[in-house]
Amino acid sequence: MASESDDGGDGGRPTGSEVRKPGFGKADHGKPGYGKPGFGKSSHGKPGYAKPGFGRPAFGKPGFGKPAYGQRPRPAGPQPAHEGAAVIYGFHPVVQAMGNAERILHRLLATENGAARLVEELGTLRIEPELVRPSDINRLLGADAVHQGLYLEAEPLASPGLDALPADALLLALDQITDPHNVGAIVRTAAAFGVTGIVTTARHAPGATGVLAKSASGGLEHVPFLVVRNLAEALIALGAQGFTRIGLDSDAETGLDTLTPTRPAVIVLGAEGKGLRERTRACCDVLAKIPFTGEIRSLNVSNAAAIALYALGR
Repeated sequence: MASESDDGGDGGRPTGSEVRKPGFGKADHGKPGYGKPGFGKSSHGKPGYAKPGFGRPAFGKPGFGKPAYGQRPRPAGPQPAHEGAAVIYGFHPVVQAMGNAERILHRLLATENGAARLVEELGTLRIEPELVRPSDINRLLGADAVHQGLYLEAEPLASPGLDALPADALLLALDQITDPHNVGAIVRTAAAFGVTGIVTTARHAPGATGVLAKSASGGLEHVPFLVVRNLAEALIALGAQGFTRIGLDSDAETGLDTLTPTRPAVIVLGAEGKGLRERTRACCDVLAKIPFTGEIRSLNVSNAAAIALYALGR
């Protein structure tokens, strides 16, 4: 490589002021004219056009902060769902939602494998999936969410009124059960036993989206929520319509196994630990307990719901 003192005499080479090549691995610092930096370094302090070296930006030049050559900008990824949308993820919840004609769909994100499983299960899809990487869905849901490569945004399902229930309706009513895993498991159980609907309040209750929808494993598409302002008032209205109101209470005198199944009926469940609130208890026609025979005398509320539905839902 010629130094700055080379006069280019040998072989008639032009002088260094006419053409200049940077050394390999170094930038051509402080020289006028057009210059390219060497690999790995930028051309610091040179006037004129300069290209950044591989892996580094050209400091002090227009375009600072742009990716180096050979690197693609990292895409921002899908944007979060708009406020009010129901987020449904996981294979079974998404399959059930896609198959529900009443569910208005907005956006479907799927990995290649997730999309292939959907098509295999449903055939033609009602909405075109946007193919993404698993990490894109992770960014929307969190790394711990088991999404199985499927993420759906949709409109929440309509909430029917208490006056639109059939004469043989079987309902569940939830008294301030706030854990979405528990409520989702109750919804799944209710779908398995053919429950007409679940009465819940607008406040002190999780939304029918996200973790709840995943725990329900598709049950949301089969058991609607009847959202009311006040649970006690709703129970009074149901009583006026002829519903038998059965409160599940571990301190009750009556055993669940002694009750005769009847319709229409509503089974009222309280939160774990607190149980039924006093006014809720007062609005029930009968309080009943699960007749345990073992040493453990309490169950998760979703398990208690399954036992009550088996006993009274026949």
